[in-house]
Amino acid sequence: MTDSPASPSAPIVLFLPAYDEEATVGDVVRRTPNEVDGHPVEVVVVDDGSTDDTAAAAVAAGAEVLSLGANRGLGAAVRAGLADAVARGAVAVAFCDADGEYAPEELPGLVAPILAGDADYVVGSRFAGLPRDMRPHRWLGNRVLTLAVRVLTWRWRVGRLTDGQSGYRALSRSAAASAEVVHDFNYAQVLTLDLLGKGFRYSEVPISYRFRQHGRSFVRLLPYLRRVVPAVWRELQSSTTKSRNPSRAATQAEASNVPSSPSAAAAAQPMAKA
Repeated sequence: MTDSPASPSAPIVLFLPAYDEEATVGDVVRRTPNEVDGHPVEVVVVDDGSTDDTAAAAVAAGAEVLSLGANRGLGAAVRAGLADAVARGAVAVAFCDADGEYAPEELPGLVAPILAGDADYVVGSRFAGLPRDMRPHRWLGNRVLTLAVRVLTWRWRVGRLTDGQSGYRALSRSAAASAEVVHDFNYAQVLTLDLLGKGFRYSEVPISYRFRQHGRSFVRLLPYLRRVVPAVWRELQSSTTKSRNPSRAATQAEASNVPSSPSAAAAAQPMAKA
């Protein structure tokens, strides 16, 4: 699916889901490029009910803040960020964690396949050759879960899928408008199943990675699996229906300037600019 040509002034939006990331969010914002391929970059921090000064640190660094008001979960924050970026008329939408694990300087490479019209959904892979600093148990968990995602996506003949849990991703305007994140806890697997099921083109680019130096990750393996596996199963069943109804995907892709899914529209309602 190919978006219509975008205005040169159309922004690239990088949003950062954040929960209690006061120590790192400002640095991530300041390191983000001001423009990519002639498009201005707008940085939005989606504050998921932080109890510290995450919002103040983000504003001081030059970002806008979208406040969810309460801690709703990473999936809810991504849903809200996508809806906001679509409303801004973004030519491409990217997001990464606000904890410093991903390099905002690598944004140009992440969105390049989208700007070139070669992909709709790009995942930055931590396992594609660039340096990474990952703890052994995290490496093992990521490899096992990625293998599971490969099995689940075999029907769409994805040629290269090496990182099913990456937190650094980019979407075209139409993919962002059509994306549905079906649960609030997380987005990683369900977003990929949703977009592939709707016929959007997948690509990967290599990225670097370093383990967070401040704070603590919300991911704990058993609770994570208990909440994610049922959602993945529901999305897989839904994706089967989407694959059988390609006209649905085409219709959604045309609505590239407004949130086209009920979940995206709902996400936009409670948000307020800080």
